[in-house]
Amino acid sequence: MANLIIRNIPNAITSCNLISGCIATSYALYGRFSAALLFIIIGAVFDFFDGMSARLLHVSSAIGKELDSLADNVTFGVAPACMVLTMCKLCAYPECLMGVKAYLPYIALIMAAFSAIRLAKFNLDTRQATSFIGLPTPANALFWASLVVAYQRVFMREDEPYWALILLAGTLVFSYFLVSDLPMFALKFKNLSWADNKIKYIFVLTSIVLLVFLGISGIAAVILWYLILSSILSLKA
Repeated sequence: MANLIIRNIPNAITSCNLISGCIATSYALYGRFSAALLFIIIGAVFDFFDGMSARLLHVSSAIGKELDSLADNVTFGVAPACMVLTMCKLCAYPECLMGVKAYLPYIALIMAAFSAIRLAKFNLDTRQATSFIGLPTPANALFWASLVVAYQRVFMREDEPYWALILLAGTLVFSYFLVSDLPMFALKFKNLSWADNKIKYIFVLTSIVLLVFLGISGIAAVILWYLILSSILSLKA
């Protein structure tokens, strides 16, 4: 009995991630964006600990891997996509697009589909043991969730009818980065030397500054900085 409980601890934590994603999605559809962001963050915490617990308990399984991807797609794919969808429903639109206003927000759901593809690629790609290929789904989710929370009043301004189109175009761009072959560094330190971890130290220090001065919007700024820095490093490689 004890062994059965121990074997299922990681799956139970993953299920908590899945439940957090479902709650975040529900809040997102009702326009309660701060609560949705909170549960995406809670899901990210569970996502961190399910893998750690599986390694510590030596109980990794194929079922756990599939369950993890399912939970991640809900929390980091469907939930942020629904936040953007709902946000775009609340935005003003140019007069020429009023006839399709009711349909355009659903473009945001492309993000959920591309997040699923990203997770499937991650499961099969052996190159991603120590770094990432393409934008990780948690990073993408935190970018959009924090952006919506921080600037929802700006996006809803009646005198600026193009924010919805900008947001939807942004989701398409980020969806591309999710499944791209862009190498992105992981914050894993094999040692503490400056020479071996210079880029990581610079990223961490600048991220702290962004979070301190920008607050919630700093989360989006950090993710954007992560994407830009990874792109620069890729071009230099």
